[in-house]
Amino acid sequence: MTINKLFARAERSCRHSYIDQILSLSLSFFFWFFFFVTDLKLVLILFAGTFICVTNYFFCDVKKLTQLTFDRCIPFRYKNSDETGDANSEKIIEVLMINSPSGPGLLFPKGGWENDETVEEAAVREAVEEAGVRGELMDFLGFYHFKSKTHQDEFSPEGVCRAAMFALFVKEELESWPEQSTRNRTWLTVAEAFVSCRHAWMREALQDGFSKWHAEKMISASNDVTLSC
Repeated sequence: MTINKLFARAERSCRHSYIDQILSLSLSFFFWFFFFVTDLKLVLILFAGTFICVTNYFFCDVKKLTQLTFDRCIPFRYKNSDETGDANSEKIIEVLMINSPSGPGLLFPKGGWENDETVEEAAVREAVEEAGVRGELMDFLGFYHFKSKTHQDEFSPEGVCRAAMFALFVKEELESWPEQSTRNRTWLTVAEAFVSCRHAWMREALQDGFSKWHAEKMISASNDVTLSC
């Protein structure tokens, strides 16, 4: 198992087990000190100090620990601006969105992580399962926060979650895919997609994340061409 996978598993487990981790680490330190230190007062002082330090470590950023993280990608492709298929014609960027069975508006493919995969692998898998597309996962666009009523619990009463967003350059559209019976996919221009997004945070990810990332990519590519000439 890779370091990324171990980190991903640890981050997911923190949400519901950080209290257990505090107790386990504190007890571990206690027994180590008990065997090596004979002065009971010193043992108790060291135990108390260890407990406070470990508790502070886990609770100093409790808001972050209680956020569920989902992977989500923005699939995109290039389309000729005219119908002639001229390779020299202007290219239009289109992004792929899917419908939500639970309500109006369109979404980008998303899902949670399995125990044996990284967030990047999860994003690629969800693109296949929900939208029926395969391609090259490009760059990480950032984390975007949102609230979900279905994930409200004692650890996160407001249901605060975050989505790890990636850009996915689509190279293949499958004729059939796992969620085909409940998901319809639609190619839209960025402007059309912005209007169609079901949630405000998705519009933010599309505009401030994907669009800016793509513009920077184009500038970088143009500079590379200029330098090569």
